[in-house]
Amino acid sequence: MMRSTPTSDSFSKDCIFEVKGLKKEYDDGKVQALRGVDFRIHQGEFVAITGPSGCGKTTLLQMLGALDFPSSGNLLYRGNSLPGLPDPAAYRAREIGIIFQAFHLLPTFTAKENVQLPMFETDRPRPDRQSRAIELLKLVGLEHRLDHFPAKLSGGERQRVAIARSLANGPSVLLADEPTGNLDSENAHHILDLIIRLSTEQNMTLVLITHDPSIARRASRTIEMMDGHIVSDQQAAPI
Repeated sequence: MMRSTPTSDSFSKDCIFEVKGLKKEYDDGKVQALRGVDFRIHQGEFVAITGPSGCGKTTLLQMLGALDFPSSGNLLYRGNSLPGLPDPAAYRAREIGIIFQAFHLLPTFTAKENVQLPMFETDRPRPDRQSRAIELLKLVGLEHRLDHFPAKLSGGERQRVAIARSLANGPSVLLADEPTGNLDSENAHHILDLIIRLSTEQNMTLVLITHDPSIARRASRTIEMMDGHIVSDQQAAPI
């Protein structure tokens, strides 16, 4: 069953993101990445965003993470305007965990040091940062790789470090941009299982971009995009 677009007068307390008429243009309007997007995402949902390359998926995820801002339209996080944030970096550090396809680990930092990076935006003392990083690396099964540099880790291990890093400050929302795209099928399966399990256990909202229909089918809801528009927004069928 298709999900209708909510209206602003029905805002609920469990609404994490509210997006209305969202547009993003580049090159003085010659490139329109988003062309008036409307949707809501609620606490605890697992939403897969699908569609062909260039349809606006990554642009939309960047907006939700305050890595970029819209040309027009409304973009709210828990009722507050993201473009109006005084400190987007603090929002990302405290509220949002981001997992990228390309890992984005610092090559001269160990696994333990990479996981601590988001914590530098907080007032955690150094011993707490280190113990938290160790705790998270154990959580993703890398307690034996704490002091290894990224070059000494496999692709699956690097993505596990990235997942641990994304959880550093206990985020409410996990944004994942093709998190299994650079992995072989076996590692991809394990990493996806890990992301879903951790988001469920910690009651995080999960928004995941994927080209893979088998991954999208595991979501509780799938938003399909085409040419900067949402063309389908469906809840998963009951099992």
